[in-house]
Amino acid sequence: MPWAGRAARVSRLCPQSPEDLPTREDLLLAAAYVLDAQYNRNVPFETSPQAIRLYYFYNHWTTQVATYFFICVDLALALFEEPALFPLPFLATSIAEILCLTAFFGRLIHFAKITPQMVFWKDTKNICIMVTIVLTLIDLIIYGSLESINVRSIRWSRALRPVFLINFPESRQIRRAFRSLRNTLPDILYVFLLFMFSVLMFSLMALKLFGDRGLKTAEGSPYFENILEIAFELYVLVTTANSPDVMMPAYDFNWWYSLYFIIYIIINTYIFMSVFLAVVYNNYRKHLKNEIRKLAYLKRHKMIAAFNVLKVKVGADFVVEEAQWRRLAQVVAPDMSSAHLELLLRISDEGQKGHVDKMNFLRLADLLNIHVVTISIKRHPLEAWMPRVYQSSASLLVQKMVRHRIFVWVFDVIILINAIFIALDEKNSLISYAEWLFLSLYIIEILLKLYTYDPKAYFERKQFWNWFDTLIIIAALVATVANATIQSAREYNSQQILDIVLILRILRLLRVIVSIQRFRVIVTTLINIGPAMLTFGGLVFVVYYVFAIIGMEVFHGKVQFFDPNFTAPDALVCGNPALQGSAFARGRYCKNNFNDLASAFTVLTELTVVNQWHVLANGFALVTHQAAKLYFILFHIVVVILIVNIFIAFVLEAFFVAYSLEKSEVETAIEKKIQELGVGIQEEELQDGKLTDHVDTKDRGLHGDDGDNKRKALKGLYCRIASKKYRTVDALLQRMFESEIAPENEGSALDEILNFSPSDMCPKNPNFENSA
Repeated sequence: MPWAGRAARVSRLCPQSPEDLPTREDLLLAAAYVLDAQYNRNVPFETSPQAIRLYYFYNHWTTQVATYFFICVDLALALFEEPALFPLPFLATSIAEILCLTAFFGRLIHFAKITPQMVFWKDTKNICIMVTIVLTLIDLIIYGSLESINVRSIRWSRALRPVFLINFPESRQIRRAFRSLRNTLPDILYVFLLFMFSVLMFSLMALKLFGDRGLKTAEGSPYFENILEIAFELYVLVTTANSPDVMMPAYDFNWWYSLYFIIYIIINTYIFMSVFLAVVYNNYRKHLKNEIRKLAYLKRHKMIAAFNVLKVKVGADFVVEEAQWRRLAQVVAPDMSSAHLELLLRISDEGQKGHVDKMNFLRLADLLNIHVVTISIKRHPLEAWMPRVYQSSASLLVQKMVRHRIFVWVFDVIILINAIFIALDEKNSLISYAEWLFLSLYIIEILLKLYTYDPKAYFERKQFWNWFDTLIIIAALVATVANATIQSAREYNSQQILDIVLILRILRLLRVIVSIQRFRVIVTTLINIGPAMLTFGGLVFVVYYVFAIIGMEVFHGKVQFFDPNFTAPDALVCGNPALQGSAFARGRYCKNNFNDLASAFTVLTELTVVNQWHVLANGFALVTHQAAKLYFILFHIVVVILIVNIFIAFVLEAFFVAYSLEKSEVETAIEKKIQELGVGIQEEELQDGKLTDHVDTKDRGLHGDDGDNKRKALKGLYCRIASKKYRTVDALLQRMFESEIAPENEGSALDEILNFSPSDMCPKNPNFENSA
């Protein structure tokens, strides 16, 4: 039945007066609700036409990119401010910072224009941004005034710059990570206090056992005679960074004393650290479940609001007319192809009644989140240019060989043999000639694939491994030829080009991942959780930045790096006599300093690894004060004990979910409709080089000349669900709760949803529990 006829039938069933039909403003309002549901945004906005248009502009990619640009510039100013990696005058950096603050204030004003006043002033994020702007301006004025009279002061407001990254609405994922950290603190605090009590108990034991025995360390210092030093050394022992050095003086004196350290390590390193992980994981999972439950209900709340804006009455039910649904979909996804739009409409209007009911309308955000790829299947260019040659028996035999799985296995074996040759001596002439042989084989492989498959399909945007493989081979060929040319000239040998050649050869081994299914599953899972992992990367960056700024203000200039060939006495003690004879100076750790932002980040990375972190802490304590060790202990607690454990909890949950869930109901509906329309093509058929041209013939049982003619007739538009990269952990967990919400359930009020807590009664979800 024609679409227009179906729409007319709806009008006959229930005539609507012009004033009852949704207007353009209603359509924009409904589209804003759908977009919020699609991207899990929770921004309460005014519904006036002007506010809606401002809201669209607020969420436009250009304004978001501009906001992130100014945030990056603001954070990067630390590279140019004293102590600077690239020094600039204070006037230049202060002007740049004022421009950034102006942009942030303008973004805040824009946000205030689209939200109700009461909501705006109750939002702590907005208050934090305004307070940070004011404090930064005060700090700039004070620092600039003192700088003008040559008085050095501290730029304390620089540590507040990450506030802008955290508190703008675009950074909701980083805020969620901080909420996970904050929600974990109360429960982990009791475990931490018990842990510190244990450390202090063992410190007192050590003072009584070893303090009066006159023992000396390997450096000749008194051994365990100061309670604070003992507590610090035992805390370091929990991280195993100073094991077994810390126990050797006592162990040398009497081997029975080793039992003290063994018992200490078992209790504090293995038991308490495991308890930390268990508590963090349990709390993270509990609060994650609550967060996802909020998202699920907020999403339902937004979609119901959109439905209520566009609904009309047909018989006894409220529905959205097909024409309005089309207009809405085009506003929400203007780049959607007509074939994709038609597919989603067929799914939403299953009975082709000319309207979409409420239950199907509520699935629109999910339908838009599933990436459906439209594939245009065309003939191979060679088939069009020289059909007789391309369709000859010899040509078809070559194509059949290339499409066979054994072809892939043969080149996997070649890659592994190549790996053995890479490990052998490069100076051997036989090895050098063999490399040319391997390179030639790889080029032949690519050429055969391009001969068999449509080059456009082979190099389509989603064929990552094909692009990777081809670029690696081309780059290796160019680098190898360049290196051979340079060597033949006998003028010089470029070590840099040789290094590039070696790296490219090793990177070719990554092709094996494509061929082994289990490897591919693991890599796909890592890609799926990649965006959320970047969220924790943002969390770590914020913590690093704050600690780096504090470290630069406290420790910069205390340790200096000298060229290794520099023989002056200061070079042996990193420019500070206080380090004379210390492990810091003996280890030549002089480049581990806080003299600029890049060096500070390097030191913090080393502290995160925890190996030898006590040497760094002792070194900076010697050049400042023993209280400086608190800075390093606090960093270890925040990053290693809290953030790293939360990250481990997230990765565990992500893998459990990614491995346990099947297709969603919406995905199943899309795939079913694709197959019903006869335009289906499976993702698996597109992997390992099985491109669309081959799939069409294989799936439809077309063979021989007759099959070729039919295949040509069937060339056209095909659809498939794209790679499951959109399946983020949040989306998967959210889907669990949505499956528990009945279609007729309109959920709680907005205020109640926002105030959900883990202790509230939540929908039963056996899948969520089983996933762990």
